[in-house]
Amino acid sequence: MTPTTTTHGVPRPTVGITLALISSACFGISGVLARAMIESGWSAGATVTVRIALGAAVLAIPGLLAFRDRRAPLPARSATGTWWVLLAYGLLAVAGCQLAYFYAVTYLQVGVALLIEYTAPVAVLVWMWLRHAQRPTRLTVLGAALAIGGLALVLDLTGEVSMSTVGVLWALAAMVGAAAYFVISADERTGLPPLALAAGGLLIGAVALAAAGMVGALPMAASTSSVRVGDLSLPWWAPLLMLGVVSAAMAYAFGIAAGRMLGARVMSFVALSEVLFAVLFAWLALDELPAPVQLVGGLLIIAGVVFVRLGEAP
Repeated sequence: MTPTTTTHGVPRPTVGITLALISSACFGISGVLARAMIESGWSAGATVTVRIALGAAVLAIPGLLAFRDRRAPLPARSATGTWWVLLAYGLLAVAGCQLAYFYAVTYLQVGVALLIEYTAPVAVLVWMWLRHAQRPTRLTVLGAALAIGGLALVLDLTGEVSMSTVGVLWALAAMVGAAAYFVISADERTGLPPLALAAGGLLIGAVALAAAGMVGALPMAASTSSVRVGDLSLPWWAPLLMLGVVSAAMAYAFGIAAGRMLGARVMSFVALSEVLFAVLFAWLALDELPAPVQLVGGLLIIAGVVFVRLGEAP
Protein backbone atom coordinates (compact mmCIF):
# COMPACT_ATOMS: atom_id res chain seq x y z
CA MET A 1 0.00 0.00 0.00
CA THR A 2 1.32 3.46 -0.91
CA PRO A 3 2.19 5.46 2.22
CA THR A 4 0.08 8.60 2.79
CA THR A 5 3.01 10.66 4.12
CA THR A 6 6.61 11.27 3.13
CA THR A 7 9.60 10.40 5.30
CA HIS A 8 9.34 13.88 6.86
CA GLY A 9 5.71 13.41 7.85
CA VAL A 10 4.30 15.70 5.14
CA PRO A 11 1.16 14.32 3.42
CA ARG A 12 2.00 12.92 -0.03
CA PRO A 13 -0.87 14.77 -1.75
CA THR A 14 0.44 18.10 -0.40
CA VAL A 15 3.94 17.40 -1.68
CA GLY A 16 2.55 16.04 -4.94
CA ILE A 17 0.42 19.09 -5.67
CA THR A 18 3.35 21.38 -4.82
CA LEU A 19 5.61 19.50 -7.25
CA ALA A 20 2.87 19.50 -9.89
CA LEU A 21 2.48 23.28 -9.62
CA ILE A 22 6.25 23.76 -9.90
CA SER A 23 6.23 21.55 -12.99
CA SER A 24 3.34 23.53 -14.50
CA ALA A 25 5.15 26.81 -13.84
CA CYS A 26 8.26 25.44 -15.54
CA PHE A 27 6.23 24.32 -18.55
CA GLY A 28 4.28 27.60 -18.55
CA ILE A 29 7.32 29.83 -19.02
CA SER A 30 8.22 28.03 -22.23
CA GLY A 31 5.60 29.95 -24.22
CA VAL A 32 7.17 33.36 -23.59
CA LEU A 33 10.69 32.09 -24.21
CA ALA A 34 9.83 30.07 -27.32
CA ARG A 35 7.89 32.98 -28.79
CA ALA A 36 10.93 35.22 -28.31
CA MET A 37 13.18 32.65 -30.00
CA ILE A 38 10.82 32.33 -32.97
CA GLU A 39 10.60 36.10 -33.39
CA SER A 40 14.43 36.27 -33.47
CA GLY A 41 14.63 33.86 -36.42
CA TRP A 42 14.40 30.38 -34.90
CA SER A 43 11.81 27.93 -36.19
CA ALA A 44 9.45 26.28 -33.69
CA GLY A 45 10.89 22.88 -34.63
CA ALA A 46 14.49 23.88 -33.96
CA THR A 47 13.53 25.59 -30.70
CA VAL A 48 11.69 22.60 -29.26
CA THR A 49 14.36 20.13 -30.45
CA VAL A 50 17.19 22.05 -28.78
CA ARG A 51 15.04 22.53 -25.68
CA ILE A 52 14.43 18.77 -25.33
CA ALA A 53 18.06 17.90 -26.15
CA LEU A 54 19.37 20.31 -23.49
CA GLY A 55 16.93 18.88 -20.98
CA ALA A 56 18.20 15.38 -21.73
CA ALA A 57 21.81 16.54 -21.30
CA VAL A 58 21.04 18.19 -17.95
CA LEU A 59 19.35 15.06 -16.58
CA ALA A 60 21.73 12.48 -18.07
CA ILE A 61 24.03 12.02 -15.07
CA PRO A 62 21.32 12.47 -12.37
CA GLY A 63 19.15 10.01 -14.29
CA LEU A 64 21.90 7.38 -14.45
CA LEU A 65 22.68 7.81 -10.76
CA ALA A 66 18.99 7.54 -9.83
CA PHE A 67 18.62 4.36 -11.89
CA ARG A 68 21.72 2.82 -10.31
CA ASP A 69 20.62 3.72 -6.78
CA ARG A 70 16.95 2.76 -7.15
CA ARG A 71 15.55 1.00 -4.10
CA ALA A 72 13.01 -1.24 -5.80
CA PRO A 73 14.18 -3.93 -8.26
CA LEU A 74 12.92 -3.87 -11.83
CA PRO A 75 9.66 -5.76 -12.42
CA ALA A 76 9.63 -9.18 -14.02
CA ARG A 77 9.68 -7.67 -17.50
CA SER A 78 13.23 -6.53 -16.68
CA ALA A 79 15.26 -4.59 -19.24
CA THR A 80 12.90 -5.28 -22.16
CA GLY A 81 9.93 -3.77 -20.33
CA THR A 82 12.04 -0.80 -19.23
CA TRP A 83 13.03 0.00 -22.80
CA TRP A 84 9.41 -0.21 -23.97
CA VAL A 85 8.38 2.26 -21.26
CA LEU A 86 11.18 4.66 -22.21
CA LEU A 87 10.34 4.37 -25.92
CA ALA A 88 6.65 4.99 -25.27
CA TYR A 89 7.45 7.95 -23.07
CA GLY A 90 9.99 9.47 -25.43
CA LEU A 91 8.02 8.92 -28.63
CA LEU A 92 4.48 9.61 -27.36
CA ALA A 93 4.77 11.92 -24.35
CA VAL A 94 7.71 14.00 -25.59
CA ALA A 95 8.36 13.91 -29.35
CA GLY A 96 4.90 12.85 -30.54
CA CYS A 97 3.06 15.40 -28.43
CA GLN A 98 5.37 18.24 -29.49
CA LEU A 99 5.34 17.34 -33.18
CA ALA A 100 1.55 16.84 -33.31
CA TYR A 101 0.91 20.18 -31.62
CA PHE A 102 3.33 21.90 -34.00
CA TYR A 103 1.32 20.65 -36.97
CA ALA A 104 -2.03 21.32 -35.27
CA VAL A 105 -1.31 25.05 -34.96
CA THR A 106 -0.50 25.25 -38.67
CA TYR A 107 -4.15 24.40 -39.38
CA LEU A 108 -5.95 25.72 -36.28
CA GLN A 109 -5.91 28.77 -34.07
CA VAL A 110 -3.51 28.29 -31.16
CA GLY A 111 -6.33 28.51 -28.61
CA VAL A 112 -8.39 25.83 -30.36
CA ALA A 113 -5.40 23.50 -30.66
CA LEU A 114 -4.59 23.97 -26.97
CA LEU A 115 -8.19 23.35 -25.92
CA ILE A 116 -8.26 20.05 -27.81
CA GLU A 117 -4.85 18.98 -26.48
CA TYR A 118 -5.77 19.88 -22.91
CA THR A 119 -8.78 17.57 -22.92
CA ALA A 120 -6.11 14.97 -22.08
CA PRO A 121 -7.26 14.80 -18.41
CA VAL A 122 -10.67 13.60 -19.61
CA ALA A 123 -8.95 10.96 -21.75
CA VAL A 124 -7.00 9.89 -18.65
CA LEU A 125 -10.27 9.50 -16.71
CA VAL A 126 -11.71 7.30 -19.45
CA TRP A 127 -8.51 5.26 -19.78
CA MET A 128 -8.24 4.58 -16.03
CA TRP A 129 -11.92 3.60 -15.98
CA LEU A 130 -11.76 1.23 -18.96
CA ARG A 131 -8.24 -0.16 -18.41
CA HIS A 132 -8.06 -0.29 -14.61
CA ALA A 133 -11.74 -0.23 -13.61
CA GLN A 134 -11.20 3.01 -11.68
CA ARG A 135 -14.63 4.55 -12.14
CA PRO A 136 -14.61 8.31 -11.50
CA THR A 137 -16.83 9.65 -8.73
CA ARG A 138 -19.46 12.34 -9.26
CA LEU A 139 -17.16 14.92 -7.69
CA THR A 140 -14.41 13.95 -10.12
CA VAL A 141 -16.74 14.29 -13.12
CA LEU A 142 -18.00 17.66 -11.84
CA GLY A 143 -14.42 18.83 -11.35
CA ALA A 144 -13.52 17.71 -14.87
CA ALA A 145 -16.42 19.69 -16.34
CA LEU A 146 -15.51 22.82 -14.38
CA ALA A 147 -11.80 22.57 -15.29
CA ILE A 148 -12.41 22.10 -19.03
CA GLY A 149 -14.97 24.93 -19.03
CA GLY A 150 -12.48 27.16 -17.22
CA LEU A 151 -9.80 26.24 -19.75
CA ALA A 152 -12.04 27.39 -22.59
CA LEU A 153 -12.48 30.75 -20.85
CA VAL A 154 -8.75 31.15 -20.14
CA LEU A 155 -7.96 30.54 -23.81
CA ASP A 156 -10.59 33.22 -24.56
CA LEU A 157 -11.94 31.63 -27.73
CA THR A 158 -13.89 34.53 -29.22
CA GLY A 159 -14.93 35.45 -32.71
CA GLU A 160 -15.11 33.14 -35.69
CA VAL A 161 -13.07 30.01 -35.12
CA SER A 162 -11.86 28.25 -38.25
CA MET A 163 -11.87 24.48 -38.03
CA SER A 164 -9.84 22.05 -40.10
CA THR A 165 -10.31 18.30 -40.01
CA VAL A 166 -6.58 17.74 -40.46
CA GLY A 167 -5.81 20.24 -37.69
CA VAL A 168 -8.29 18.61 -35.32
CA LEU A 169 -6.72 15.20 -35.98
CA TRP A 170 -3.25 16.57 -35.22
CA ALA A 171 -4.56 18.22 -32.04
CA LEU A 172 -6.15 14.93 -30.98
CA ALA A 173 -2.80 13.22 -31.56
CA ALA A 174 -1.20 15.82 -29.29
CA MET A 175 -3.90 15.07 -26.72
CA VAL A 176 -3.00 11.36 -26.85
CA GLY A 177 0.65 12.27 -26.27
CA ALA A 178 -0.27 14.44 -23.29
CA ALA A 179 -2.45 11.69 -21.84
CA ALA A 180 0.43 9.23 -22.25
CA TYR A 181 2.66 11.66 -20.32
CA PHE A 182 0.27 11.63 -17.34
CA VAL A 183 -0.37 7.88 -17.35
CA ILE A 184 3.26 6.76 -17.78
CA SER A 185 4.59 9.39 -15.36
CA ALA A 186 2.29 8.17 -12.58
CA ASP A 187 2.98 4.44 -13.09
CA GLU A 188 5.28 3.27 -10.30
CA ARG A 189 5.25 -0.31 -11.58
CA THR A 190 7.88 0.52 -14.20
CA GLY A 191 10.64 0.45 -11.59
CA LEU A 192 12.11 3.61 -13.13
CA PRO A 193 12.87 6.52 -10.76
CA PRO A 194 11.42 9.87 -11.92
CA LEU A 195 14.83 11.28 -12.90
CA ALA A 196 15.71 8.17 -14.90
CA LEU A 197 12.38 8.18 -16.74
CA ALA A 198 12.67 11.91 -17.48
CA ALA A 199 16.26 11.61 -18.72
CA GLY A 200 15.61 8.56 -20.90
CA GLY A 201 12.37 9.94 -22.30
CA LEU A 202 13.89 13.31 -23.16
CA LEU A 203 16.86 11.65 -24.85
CA ILE A 204 14.63 9.46 -27.03
CA GLY A 205 12.35 12.41 -27.74
CA ALA A 206 15.29 14.59 -28.79
CA VAL A 207 16.59 11.91 -31.17
CA ALA A 208 13.11 11.47 -32.67
CA LEU A 209 12.64 15.23 -33.18
CA ALA A 210 16.11 15.57 -34.70
CA ALA A 211 15.31 12.71 -37.07
CA ALA A 212 12.04 14.43 -38.04
CA GLY A 213 14.06 17.54 -38.83
CA MET A 214 16.56 15.64 -40.93
CA VAL A 215 13.83 14.14 -43.16
CA GLY A 216 12.07 17.49 -43.50
CA ALA A 217 9.02 16.63 -41.38
CA LEU A 218 9.99 19.34 -38.88
CA PRO A 219 11.31 22.63 -40.36
CA MET A 220 14.59 23.68 -38.76
CA ALA A 221 16.02 27.21 -38.74
CA ALA A 222 18.34 28.91 -36.25
CA SER A 223 19.84 32.34 -35.70
CA THR A 224 22.52 33.93 -33.51
CA SER A 225 20.71 37.28 -33.33
CA SER A 226 19.93 38.70 -29.91
CA VAL A 227 16.58 37.72 -28.43
CA ARG A 228 14.14 40.21 -26.94
CA VAL A 229 12.08 38.99 -23.98
CA GLY A 230 9.89 41.89 -23.00
CA ASP A 231 12.21 44.85 -22.36
CA LEU A 232 15.30 42.65 -22.11
CA SER A 233 17.74 41.95 -24.93
CA LEU A 234 19.48 38.60 -24.34
CA PRO A 235 22.12 36.60 -26.22
CA TRP A 236 20.52 33.80 -28.23
CA TRP A 237 21.82 31.06 -25.94
CA ALA A 238 20.31 32.47 -22.73
CA PRO A 239 16.61 31.77 -23.49
CA LEU A 240 17.61 28.39 -24.97
CA LEU A 241 19.40 27.50 -21.75
CA MET A 242 16.33 28.45 -19.71
CA LEU A 243 14.13 26.41 -22.03
CA GLY A 244 16.35 23.35 -21.62
CA VAL A 245 16.98 23.58 -17.88
CA VAL A 246 13.68 25.00 -16.61
CA SER A 247 10.94 24.09 -19.09
CA ALA A 248 12.35 20.68 -20.02
CA ALA A 249 14.62 19.13 -17.37
CA MET A 250 12.90 20.60 -14.29
CA ALA A 251 9.40 20.47 -15.77
CA TYR A 252 9.50 16.78 -16.69
CA ALA A 253 11.37 15.67 -13.55
CA PHE A 254 9.02 17.47 -11.16
CA GLY A 255 6.01 16.36 -13.20
CA ILE A 256 6.90 12.68 -13.01
CA ALA A 257 7.59 12.89 -9.28
CA ALA A 258 4.21 14.60 -8.79
CA GLY A 259 2.44 11.95 -10.83
CA ARG A 260 3.87 9.20 -8.62
CA MET A 261 2.35 10.91 -5.55
CA LEU A 262 -0.98 12.06 -6.98
CA GLY A 263 -1.86 9.44 -9.56
CA ALA A 264 -2.55 10.08 -13.23
CA ARG A 265 -6.05 11.49 -12.82
CA VAL A 266 -5.37 14.17 -10.21
CA MET A 267 -2.00 15.04 -11.77
CA SER A 268 -3.55 15.60 -15.19
CA PHE A 269 -6.02 18.16 -13.83
CA VAL A 270 -3.48 19.99 -11.67
CA ALA A 271 -1.36 20.26 -14.83
CA LEU A 272 -4.06 22.50 -16.37
CA SER A 273 -2.52 25.23 -14.21
CA GLU A 274 0.20 25.38 -16.88
CA VAL A 275 -2.16 27.50 -18.95
CA LEU A 276 -2.64 29.88 -16.00
CA PHE A 277 1.11 30.20 -15.52
CA ALA A 278 1.55 30.85 -19.25
CA VAL A 279 -0.95 33.72 -19.05
CA LEU A 280 0.77 35.03 -15.91
CA PHE A 281 4.24 34.98 -17.47
CA ALA A 282 2.91 36.68 -20.63
CA TRP A 283 1.47 39.38 -18.38
CA LEU A 284 4.71 39.88 -16.44
CA ALA A 285 7.16 39.66 -19.36
CA LEU A 286 5.13 41.02 -22.27
CA ASP A 287 2.59 43.20 -20.43
CA GLU A 288 -0.26 41.18 -21.93
CA LEU A 289 -2.92 41.87 -19.31
CA PRO A 290 -5.34 38.94 -18.79
CA ALA A 291 -8.96 39.68 -19.75
CA PRO A 292 -11.68 39.39 -17.07
CA VAL A 293 -13.04 36.27 -18.77
CA GLN A 294 -9.61 34.65 -18.39
CA LEU A 295 -9.57 35.41 -14.67
CA VAL A 296 -12.99 33.78 -14.31
CA GLY A 297 -11.70 30.78 -16.25
CA GLY A 298 -8.73 30.52 -13.91
CA LEU A 299 -11.04 30.38 -10.90
CA LEU A 300 -13.07 27.63 -12.58
CA ILE A 301 -9.91 25.60 -13.24
CA ILE A 302 -8.89 25.92 -9.59
CA ALA A 303 -12.39 24.90 -8.47
CA GLY A 304 -12.31 21.95 -10.87
CA VAL A 305 -8.97 20.75 -9.53
CA VAL A 306 -10.30 20.97 -5.96
CA PHE A 307 -13.35 18.87 -6.85
CA VAL A 308 -11.22 16.30 -8.69
CA ARG A 309 -8.94 16.05 -5.66
CA LEU A 310 -11.91 15.60 -3.32
CA GLY A 311 -13.39 13.01 -5.64
CA GLU A 312 -10.11 11.06 -5.76
CA ALA A 313 -9.39 11.25 -2.02
CA PRO A 314 -9.40 7.83 -0.33
